[in-house]
Amino acid sequence: MAPAFDNIKKARASVEAYVENENFKGYDPYDTLNSTLPFNWLGKWGPVLAIQFQKRNPLNIRPAIGIKKEHNPKAIGLFLHAYSIKYLKDPNANILNNMRFMFRWLKENRNQDYTGYCWGYNFGWASPDKFLPANSPTIVVSGFIAKGLFAYYKATEDKEAIVLLKGIAKFILTHLTATKDKTGTCYSYSTVEADCCYNASMLGAEVFAFLFYLTKENQYAELAINATNFVVARQQENGCWNYSINIKTNVERKQVDFHQGYILDSLKTVIDLCASENSGYKKAWKNGINFYRQNQFFDDGRAIWRLPQQWPVDIHNQSQGIITLSESSDVEHRKFAAKIAEWTIENMRNENGSFYYKKYATHSIKTPFMRWGQAWMFLALVKLTHPNQQ
Repeated sequence: MAPAFDNIKKARASVEAYVENENFKGYDPYDTLNSTLPFNWLGKWGPVLAIQFQKRNPLNIRPAIGIKKEHNPKAIGLFLHAYSIKYLKDPNANILNNMRFMFRWLKENRNQDYTGYCWGYNFGWASPDKFLPANSPTIVVSGFIAKGLFAYYKATEDKEAIVLLKGIAKFILTHLTATKDKTGTCYSYSTVEADCCYNASMLGAEVFAFLFYLTKENQYAELAINATNFVVARQQENGCWNYSINIKTNVERKQVDFHQGYILDSLKTVIDLCASENSGYKKAWKNGINFYRQNQFFDDGRAIWRLPQQWPVDIHNQSQGIITLSESSDVEHRKFAAKIAEWTIENMRNENGSFYYKKYATHSIKTPFMRWGQAWMFLALVKLTHPNQQ
């Protein structure tokens, strides 16, 4: 195990060197609409098809169509999270300088059109159903930044981090539609429409749990528990969750992938910070993580893409598996997190230390996307090599 773990630490150092050399800027699988080409000239479907083509293109043509490497708010939040964990173990000036840069960047680059603190992606996103312009704030981007802010506070005790966390809670409560029923509350993914996406709403619950832990104000515990109740009530008998539920039809969207890890991580935070006596939550978490391990990964450490589809292997599935299973109290889960890391390092790493996007049965997309691959894998490897840190 020791030689393998040494290899994991070397891979962590290599991806860290890569992202620092890039100044944390990079491309993204969804950044197509940052192109200088006017895809909207093709009507509604132009942006949609352009994004889908770029996601599947094994050739990185972004420089040729005017897309530049940029900072991504969610990636900066993930990097802040990772460096803050490292700083707790190794409080040196270089790590602290990176943390301060990221904290300052996040403060200066929030979306100021809304109350509180919030962030969106640095690119527009289009689907057949809706369009989110660049920087349109979401609970997902803001929620993962909240994780970074919480870790930053624990590492530095900088009280300004609490101000930002309270600002995120204010954004959620002011600008996101809250769907309520007898089971609890579900917060919408974005400001664009009212919806119920389970993993997204759980990130909101996690924000409230952070604030209860930091302030001891009961209102935050109540908000966290109401949001968690809604999602726990919709866990399937086998332990998994579907992706979302249509508010009007009550029909669920069945998509089982890395978002299971999101839900489990947020649920664990709520348990740890404000619901340690809730046996129902603990049962849901145990059933969920057992499903996740047994059904979403092969024994060699390769993740299944979306049940039941085995291919492609997505770097985000790999990284999320490492994160979620490394934080389990089950020794076998933690051992398997290391196995996922070993497989990923062996099969999805470029020569320069970066990790690539997708591996198909016949080919790979080796573009090193900064948010989707590097930020997530860096955080995953930091968590794996620095156990028992939030």
